[in-house]
Amino acid sequence: MSQTAREPRRYTYGDLMQWDDGKRYELYDGQPVALASPSDVHQLVLMELAAQLHDFLKDKPCKLYPAPFDVRLFDTADDRPEDSENVVQPDLMVVCNKDKVDRHGVHGAPDLVIEITSPSTRRNDRLVKFNLYQRAGVREYWIVDPDARVVLVHTLEEGQYHAADAYAAGSAVPVGIFDGFSVDLSEVFPA
Repeated sequence: MSQTAREPRRYTYGDLMQWDDGKRYELYDGQPVALASPSDVHQLVLMELAAQLHDFLKDKPCKLYPAPFDVRLFDTADDRPEDSENVVQPDLMVVCNKDKVDRHGVHGAPDLVIEITSPSTRRNDRLVKFNLYQRAGVREYWIVDPDARVVLVHTLEEGQYHAADAYAAGSAVPVGIFDGFSVDLSEVFPA
């Protein structure tokens, strides 16, 4: 079948692995999107979230992975990584099944994904990735907005994310995939 103007070329993880232009990319249904470098605020928020999660996860089977770390959302262990058309690099993720981690990153849905928005990523984080993570079965999806100083927590119930729970600076965000653990936002968004 020939490619027409209405049918954009679909790319795969195999294509991405061959590109050597110094940029990071994600693939959404075969369409590449270049990722911008994060801001200083983004990195400070990421580091604090990572520190709290890392401290809690010490000596536990679940592991924390920061970007850049590829996730082939819909792959299984039997799939060829180079054929994947949905590859993301969440800012932070927690994976509780060590068998999902391979030399290319993660295949399948992480248990927790955290995206820190910026003006250049806000639309993708709230729409495109929201839908991808929901379809893939990510149990808990956080959208962290440093400008608004708020965290939106989406929890998967019966295959759908329902209305998000919102947490403002100064509050504690319970991590739904773990009993008895919360992230202290007063440390994430200091006064």
